[in-house]
Order: sequence, then C-alpha cells, then structure tokens
Amino acid sequence: MEGGIHKAESTEFRDLLYLTSKQPFILRLAFSAGIGGLLFGYDTGVISGALLYIRDDFSQVERSTVLQETIVSMAVAGAIVGAGAGGWMNDRFGRRPSILVADLLFLAGSIVMCFAPSPAVIIAGRVLVGLGVGMASMTSPLYISEASPARIRGALVSTNGLLITAGQFLSYLINLAFTKVTGTWRWMLGVAGVPALVQFVLMLALPESPRWLYRKDRKAEAEEVMRRIYPPEEVDAEIEALRVSVEADMAQERSLGGAGGTLRKALGSAVVRRGLTAGVLCQVAQQLVGINTVMYYSPTIVQLAGFASNSTALALSLVTSGLNAAGSVVSMFFVDKAGRRRLMLLSLAGIVACLAMLSGVFFAVDTHSPDVSIAGTAALSPGANGTCPEYALAAAAGGEEWTCTQCLRAPSGCGFCADAADKLLPGACLAANDAARRACRAGTGDGRREWYARGCPSSFGWLALVALGAYIVSYSPGMGSVPWLINSEVYPLRFRGVCGGIAAVANWASNLLVTQTFLSMTQELGTAGTFMLFCGVSAGLFILLFLVVPETKGLQFEEVEQMLGSKDYKAWKKFNPKA
Repeated sequence: MEGGIHKAESTEFRDLLYLTSKQPFILRLAFSAGIGGLLFGYDTGVISGALLYIRDDFSQVERSTVLQETIVSMAVAGAIVGAGAGGWMNDRFGRRPSILVADLLFLAGSIVMCFAPSPAVIIAGRVLVGLGVGMASMTSPLYISEASPARIRGALVSTNGLLITAGQFLSYLINLAFTKVTGTWRWMLGVAGVPALVQFVLMLALPESPRWLYRKDRKAEAEEVMRRIYPPEEVDAEIEALRVSVEADMAQERSLGGAGGTLRKALGSAVVRRGLTAGVLCQVAQQLVGINTVMYYSPTIVQLAGFASNSTALALSLVTSGLNAAGSVVSMFFVDKAGRRRLMLLSLAGIVACLAMLSGVFFAVDTHSPDVSIAGTAALSPGANGTCPEYALAAAAGGEEWTCTQCLRAPSGCGFCADAADKLLPGACLAANDAARRACRAGTGDGRREWYARGCPSSFGWLALVALGAYIVSYSPGMGSVPWLINSEVYPLRFRGVCGGIAAVANWASNLLVTQTFLSMTQELGTAGTFMLFCGVSAGLFILLFLVVPETKGLQFEEVEQMLGSKDYKAWKKFNPKA
C-alpha cells in the first residue's frame, strides 16, 4: 500500500503482530488469498506421492519415463497458460474474480483426476489443475501486496510462501494417510479440491484490491476497504497517498497513449525494463536451481538414494517438506529486516553448496552399489523371462561382473533383488515384471527381499537425506519466497498485472523445463551428473542475480519506481530516496 508516514526500514515481525492485533481483518485477508499458495504447494507435493501408485496401477506408466514426466509436468504446462491469462484477467476484471475462477478450475481438475480411468484422463485433469494454479500463483501475492500496509507488506506476502510450503507438507501427510486405502492415488488427487473450495467460499466474503478499485474510479469502495485495513489514525493519510499515486500512474499512462499497446510502449521505459528483467530473472532462477526435482520427485529421489519402499520414501519425504515449511516461517521473520536481495543471494550460495554435496553423495551411491550374483539371479529366475536380458547376455559371454547400477540402467528395464541377509551383499538382476517382483518378495520375515527399481541399496542413503534437508533449508527462506515478493514490488501499478503475468509465465516455463526432463536426465547423465548440472546453473544464476536484482526493502512503490528510473542505477548500490 502507498504512504510515506511509516519508516519501513525499521519494520520487524513484531509490527505484523501489532497491526494485525489492532486490525485482524488484515490477517484474514492475507491468509484467505494465500490459500492460492496452498493450492500451488499441495499440487507440487501430492503428485510426487501419487505418481508412485499410478505407476503401480498402469503398466504403461511404469515402463515410460516420458509418460511419468508428462503426468507431472502437464500441470505446469497448464499453469503457463493460466499465469498468462491471469495477468490479463487481473487488469480487466480485478484480483478477486481471478482467484475465484482459479478455484473453480482447480476443483474441476481434482474431480477429473479422482475418477480418471486412464493416464490420458489424468493428464487432462492435471492441465485443468495447472490452469487454476497458474492464475492463483501470480494473483494471490499481488492481491496481498496491494492490500497490505507498507511496513508489513513483506511479511504478509511471505504468508503466500508459507502456505505453499504448508500445502506441500499437508500433501505428504495426506499421501501417507491413503497409502493403505483402496484407490490410493485417487484419494490423494481428489482431496486436492478441498483447499480450492475453502478459498472460493472465503474469497466471496472479501473485497477487491483497493488499488484496483481506485484505478477503476470506484473510489468510495476503495476507501471503505482501506478503513478496514488501516488503524483509524492512519487511514486518511493512506487514502491520500493512494490517490496521488494512482493519479500519477494514470497520467503517465495517458502520456503513453492509453491502454492500447501498453506493454510495447512500457518497454520504452527504463523503469519497466529494469523491473521486468529483475522480476523475470528471479522467477526463472527459482526454478532452474532445481527445486521441483526435489518437491515433485522427492519420494523418487529418496528411492534413488537406496530406500525401496513406497511408504518409506513418502515418510522420509516429510522431512524435506517440513523443513521447507519451517524455512518459510524464517523468511517471514527476516525478509523485512535482512532485505530481499541479501536473503536471496545467501540462499543461492547455500543451494550451490548443497547441490555439490548431493552430486557427490549420488556418485558414491553409484560407485559403491552391490554386485550382481550369478547364482542368486539363477535361483530367483528359473523361467526363460526371469533374468534381465542384457545381464543374461553379458553373463553368457563371460564379460565383466555387473553391479546393481548397471542392472537398473539396462535398456530393457530391469530391477535388483537385494540379498535377504544384507542388502549390500550381491543380489539378483531380474527383468522388471510382476513375476520377478513376486519372486523377489516371496519370503517372509528375515527372508523377505527388497525390490529396487529406482536406486540401489546403499550405506550412503542417509547422507542424501541430509543433503536434501540442507538444500531445502537453504532454498526456502530466500529463493522460495523472495522472488514472488520482488515481483509484487518492482512494477509500476499500470503495468503490474501484465508484467506479473509475464514473470509468472517465465516461472512456470522454467518449471516445465525442469519437471519434463529430470527423470530423463537421471537416465542419461546419472543422478550425480544431473545434480552437478543444477549446481553449475545455480552458480551462474548467483552472478546474474547479483548484477540485476535491486534491494526493495523498506521502499514505497513510488520509491521503487524512482530507484529503477535513476540515471546512475546499479542493482548492487543501495538507494537513498531522499538523495
């Protein structure tokens, strides 16, 4: 919100507690709109667990890495379209109607997936969900930002990031709850419609953004909303500040020739170009550091680290999800004190270190995997189709001994059956079919063997969990929430909807690139090589963010515009609005 009567530089989290105790409507508004973040987070988490059981129910999904990636990433593809449409809807119809439409799309997609008879219908439902999530992902933080007092704006917008991580954590809990229920993944995906329904009901009782109302010449409504947000002694000054700011925006828009060709004309402004460059780079960086390799495929990564059981993988994934939620709380405490830029760069430095550690751990997992036993393989595969075809040929030719890693990378698709006494001892390399799985798991008690189809038994698996946890701790407080906050602050009001839409599309497009290629990259480069690639990309992004993204802590919207338009602008230089 506009206004120069507060010194945002001294903002701390206690201001949020103080203001919301005096004006509880602020908190109600922020959390109701922030459920859009919960939808985003729930979708991210729920598919990671549901995919394990979709693979079990549909053999074509189990056999095709590309189909698995498509089921995950089609929601992202839908989100790209939804984010772009959301930018236009935000400017044309308002922030609140955009959120309501997003809720309806998400609810429809959840119902379609719940009753899907085939992978194709699951994919159709994922597209619908993506359309809704894409719209909500850029509208919710924008709505919160425009309806928040300046000195607690960062903390309130961070509630959207908190609810993203809360949605992820909730989805893992729900996934675990339905692992023993008939229809596992159908329940997991169907329950996803509940947050959308809750938000739809809550948003019906909330007002439109006062900034949007004032801009549409609905001044009385805007003032009424602001009186519900600000303490009585502050509201008149804030209304006046809003009037001055919006009228200045509209005057500048008229000088550009009206609404037609708004973006093309806006790009002639250094303010918009610099803001859009920073905003888009933040959103792209948020995805290209590889976060959704962890959040969409967390149970799969746990299995790659040597934990074979679906339920075990889901349970261990709760650790990363819980740390992500905790990191968002840290962000709420420090984003207005430490600053957006500093928090983001510190976060990215930690990410680079953790990705290097992950790469090293998975390299150790690959190079120390158990051998394949000729006798053990023969004992478990008496039939002609029991042994992995490639291993059978290698054994017949008397070539080099195979390891579990080689077995799982066989082109025909093979699995490793661990030794019953010690999973690190030589095991069997079998064809990945139902008969082989049953033969492997036929024992009971201490004689029961583990079937590995994603990763090999390893004594290094716990190190992978430590590295994943450290990665999330580094990511969540900075790169997890700050990019959305930056994008709610760096655009002039008249271009905020369209620029926010462009940045959100960039976020989802980068997300799609990562989610549609991760499993394929692990097959081509190996898990260690894939994480090392993300490490290198993250290091390059650190340099770009340092050069391009300015500090917006404590600045009013008009002061941010003044900073971006200054002749001696350098992103790494501290801006003094009084100079």
